[in-house]
Amino acid sequence: MNGPASCGLEFSVRDIVAEPYTAVPQLTARLRIEDGTGERIHAIVLRCQVRIEPQRRPYDRTEQDELRGLFGGRERWSGTLRPFLWMRCDTTVQGFTGSTETDLALPCSYDFDVVGSRYLHALGDGAVPLSLLFSGTVFTSGGGRAGFGVRQVPWDCEARYHLPVDVWRQVIASHFPHSGWIRLDHDVLADFARFRERRGLISWDETVRTLLSQAGGAAADDLDEVVQ
Repeated sequence: MNGPASCGLEFSVRDIVAEPYTAVPQLTARLRIEDGTGERIHAIVLRCQVRIEPQRRPYDRTEQDELRGLFGGRERWSGTLRPFLWMRCDTTVQGFTGSTETDLALPCSYDFDVVGSRYLHALGDGAVPLSLLFSGTVFTSGGGRAGFGVRQVPWDCEARYHLPVDVWRQVIASHFPHSGWIRLDHDVLADFARFRERRGLISWDETVRTLLSQAGGAAADDLDEVVQ
């Protein structure tokens, strides 16, 4: 979907790919920008909100169960399945006349406290419906005037794209192969550490598995004793 002509610019997403060699997990969106004013654009300081629109795709039974923590039971989805912000990002677009293509970095997080990460992790396959909302400042130059002109990119400029779930999995797997992480309160982490030492457990995986396998039994009682 392209941005409306009223903003003077039209945006579309040509592709979104996983970047395997970055310091942090990152997708890269290839944007096409078309300007219908005929002006020479010196640069665009471009800002973007990337939103996930969960109501625009179907979900199987397993996905519905996984998404219960975010949206509640299936009977509530008519009121809870609403677009939400995934990330904010920005870039500077080099000068052009008429049209150009540019890359927009989309940094990703695997933090399960982030709604977008929880949502994406719950999906089996298919695609993630995205909406990219643009704003920013356009600097124009040339023509019959000296100096620069300035105009704004309003928020009604947007583009939609269906991101394959496998592309997100690819970028996460390249940085967190066969693993993930969750953020814990410092006191809770200290309790886990004492429980691990008390039981003589070798790894954090073994510690968590021990607690899960004996939930409500001896392990929970031991942890309660440590906390006390």
